[in-house]
Amino acid sequence: MKNPKEELTYLMIKPDGVRKGLIGEIIRRLEQRDLKIVALEMFQPTLEQIDEHYPKDETWIARLGQKTFKTCEKYNVSPKDEFGTDNELEMGKLVRGWLVNYMVSAPLVKMIVQGTHAVDMVRKIVGPTLPNLAEMGTIRGDFSVDSPLIANAEHRAVMNLAHASETPEEAAHEIEHWFGKDAVHAYKRFGVDE
Repeated sequence: MKNPKEELTYLMIKPDGVRKGLIGEIIRRLEQRDLKIVALEMFQPTLEQIDEHYPKDETWIARLGQKTFKTCEKYNVSPKDEFGTDNELEMGKLVRGWLVNYMVSAPLVKMIVQGTHAVDMVRKIVGPTLPNLAEMGTIRGDFSVDSPLIANAEHRAVMNLAHASETPEEAAHEIEHWFGKDAVHAYKRFGVDE
């Protein structure tokens, strides 16, 4: 069994996080929690890379549509009038397209983070996916005010600063997709690993 202190996760700073100059702040918050950055790179993704990052199965895409329709229902917006469809799969395809376009709009910063319960810790530090629901003290709660209502009205993805893997399995897949197999740098942090 692998040492729980060596759990790896994947974090990507999205275009709005890069444009807001939050790279250092995000890394600082991770390192303050005794998490270790073991791989790091800024890059401009291609459409193909981002297309491969997001699932293509119809269940996942339809779920995007369902979420959009729930937002429409909550704020009394007609999806048929606003987007020209009331089909979850068609709506999901629109949202997935907005996500891909958003993710190629500026450079990204990708990193592998290591530490105790790294997957859960990084997600806790980043905060809930929707910035308007994120609490102060999280990255999204402190630096973003975007919401699905605004994003839907502007026909774009929610700008939420960063992506963090949800599970160890997703982290392993994303690490291999974005870094390959041998990207991790081993080193000891003063006061953490000693």
